[in-house]
Amino acid sequence: MRMENQAPARIANILMNALKGGVVPRVGLEYITVGRAQEIAAILHDIDMIEEGGASFRFIVGKYGSGKSFLLQTIRNYATAKGFAVVDADLSPERRFAGTKGQGLGTYKELIQNLSTKSKPDGGALPLILERWISGVQTEVKAQTGLEGPAFDRKVESQIYEVAGALEGMVNGFEFAKAVVTYFRAYRQDDAAMKSNVLKWFRGEYASRRDAKADLDINFIVTDETWYDFLKLFAIFLVGAGYKGLLVLIDELVNLYKIPNSVTRQNNYEKILTMYNDVLQGKARHIGFLMGGTPSCIEDKYRGLFSYEALKSRLAEGHFSGADIRDLSAPIIRLQMLTQEEMYVLVEKLRDIHAQLYRYEPALRHEELVYFLTVEYNRVGADTHITPREIIRDFIELTNILYQNPGKSAADILGSNSFEMARGGLGDEEIHEEFEEFEV
Repeated sequence: MRMENQAPARIANILMNALKGGVVPRVGLEYITVGRAQEIAAILHDIDMIEEGGASFRFIVGKYGSGKSFLLQTIRNYATAKGFAVVDADLSPERRFAGTKGQGLGTYKELIQNLSTKSKPDGGALPLILERWISGVQTEVKAQTGLEGPAFDRKVESQIYEVAGALEGMVNGFEFAKAVVTYFRAYRQDDAAMKSNVLKWFRGEYASRRDAKADLDINFIVTDETWYDFLKLFAIFLVGAGYKGLLVLIDELVNLYKIPNSVTRQNNYEKILTMYNDVLQGKARHIGFLMGGTPSCIEDKYRGLFSYEALKSRLAEGHFSGADIRDLSAPIIRLQMLTQEEMYVLVEKLRDIHAQLYRYEPALRHEELVYFLTVEYNRVGADTHITPREIIRDFIELTNILYQNPGKSAADILGSNSFEMARGGLGDEEIHEEFEEFEV
C-alpha cells in the first residue's frame, strides 16, 4: 500500500493524535477531507468576493462533533494559501463579543494573537506582516527610483503614508495610521523598544490611554467598544500590505448561549447584529466572518440568537428551504451528517495514514471497514446521536489496538457476534448487498 499523496510523518502524527483526542488538527486537513463540497464551494465564493473588496458573514451550524470546527479549519488553510490573513478564536467565559469585564477585548486579543498567513500558519504573524511590508516597500522604491540616503528614506515614508492615509477616513483610522507610521520609523531606526510598544498597542494590550500617550503619543487604545472597528482597519491595512483580505473565524458560539444573565446575552447578540448589519450594508470591506455554533445556540427562542428578534428576523430561513433543499447563499449554513459512503472514504484514508505513520501494510480490508461502520451505525441511538467525531475516535482506537496486538483481528476487538447483532442477523450475502455502494 502506498498513497498517491502521502502525508509527511510529522503531519500524520499530528492528525492521529488530534483526532484521537477529539480535537481538530490545524494542519494536514487536506489529507482527510471528505464531503462538504457544496458548503466549501459556497464559502470559497464568499472568499472571492472578499478579495474583490466585498465582505461576508456566515454562521456554520451543526451539533457537537458534526464537523463545524473541521470545516472552519479547512477554510482557514485554504484562505491563507490563497494569500489572505486569518484570525481565529474560540469563545469562552473570558472571551465574548461584549462584557463588563473586558471579554470583548479578550476576544480581540485572542484573534490578533492567532493572526496567521501562508508563511506563518501557526499564528503570531503581526510582526512578520509589518516587517515584510516595510521591506517590500523599500525594495519597490529602490527598484523604481534608484534613490539612496535621505531621499530614499523620504520616498519610502511617503509610500508608507499612502497606505496609512487610506485608513484615516475610517473610525479610529487616524490613530491606526499613526501607529503604522510610528512602527516604520522605529524599524528604520532599529528601535526595538518602540517596535515592541507599537505591537503591544496593535494587540490591545495597553490598559490605559495615558500609557499609550506616554509611550507612543497616541491618545487612544483598543477597548470592548472599539475592537470590531479595529478588525475592519486591519482588513484595509492588510490589503495595502499585499494580502487579499482578512478572514475572521469564531467558534463555540454556544458559550454565549450559556451566559446566565439575559441582559449580558442580549448585549452580545446586539454586537453580532451590529457586525452583521455592517457587513451586509457594505460598511466593511475585504473582511469575512465565519462563526460556528450548535443548533440550540442559534435557534433556542429563550437563550439562543433567535431570542433576539432583530437577529431572528434576519437569519431565519424562508418558506422554501428544508432538510432536502438548502439555500447555501443564506447566512446560516447547516451541516448535514456525512453520508455512510463519505464516512467509508474517511476511515479508509485514516487507515492508510495510520499504516504510513507506523510503517506497516494496512491489515483492515474493505470487508472489515464495512464491518466497523456497520457496528457504529447500528448502535442504539446512532441514527440521531452518532457524529463523525465519535466514529473517527473509535476507528483510530481500533487501528491502534490492532497495530499493538498483531495477533488480534477486527472481529476479536469488535466482538465476534457484534456484526450479526448489529445487522439483525443478516448473512454475508445480504451484508454485501447492503453496503455494495462502499466499493471504491
